[in-house]
Amino acid sequence: MQSQPKVILITGASSGFGKVSAQMLSERGHIVYGTSRKQTDNQDKVTMLAMDVTDPASIQQALSRIYSEQGKIDVLINNAGMGIGGALELATEEEVALQMNTNFFGVVNMCKAVLPYMRKARHGKIINLSSIAGVMAVPYQGFYSASKFAIEGYSEALALELHPFNIKVCLVEPGDFNTGFTANRNISSSTLNDKDYGTSFAETLALIEKAENQGSNPIMLGAAICKIVEKKNPSFRTLVGPMEQILFARCKGLLPDKLIQFVLRGFYKIK
Repeated sequence: MQSQPKVILITGASSGFGKVSAQMLSERGHIVYGTSRKQTDNQDKVTMLAMDVTDPASIQQALSRIYSEQGKIDVLINNAGMGIGGALELATEEEVALQMNTNFFGVVNMCKAVLPYMRKARHGKIINLSSIAGVMAVPYQGFYSASKFAIEGYSEALALELHPFNIKVCLVEPGDFNTGFTANRNISSSTLNDKDYGTSFAETLALIEKAENQGSNPIMLGAAICKIVEKKNPSFRTLVGPMEQILFARCKGLLPDKLIQFVLRGFYKIK
């Protein structure tokens, strides 16, 4: 490790990106607290806490324990998230609320809770997990993309507002990775059964799941997180994942929208 040990809080650390990143950070000597909605056993040197990012009281309870034990939080990693697959038109109010409350407002709640302490210390780092779907919208993952686009805009503004307090804000934008996210995705039965959307959704969903299952090893993302944590002045935005996805995402702003949409329709077989 190239820096002093840091006190790190990472949400959604019971599986996937969160679990891998928490373990890698702890192995590098950092003091790591992970959270999950239900209490789970500690993982190696990672202290696991029960916390719901949509519940401010739950957040404060977890933070109180960390501050009582460590006196500070140097790094907040907002990783908790979930996905719902289905047509935008057919999404229920409950599905939209669940997607946005978990992925976006969960980030907002965590930042609001941690920032008073970081501002007082005039020190801190916030790493928000976005997605390549927050750079390019994915069909039948529309509200997931919307939640990640929201994180992008929120983080850009937050970085400007927190600059005077020596608090760094960073975005991580993963492409396709082979994690438990695929199996845990909520699927809209109303979309699958719809006479207009059903066949297209099933075909596109199969392509999405195949790309995820053949995606990069989560250790790649964990390594990127470790680098951001330990670097004094990390990049604001980090794309990580399959090279072809990274290159396409970087080209998005340089290519005509019609061409981008044509390529995405072809890839996802939207006819």
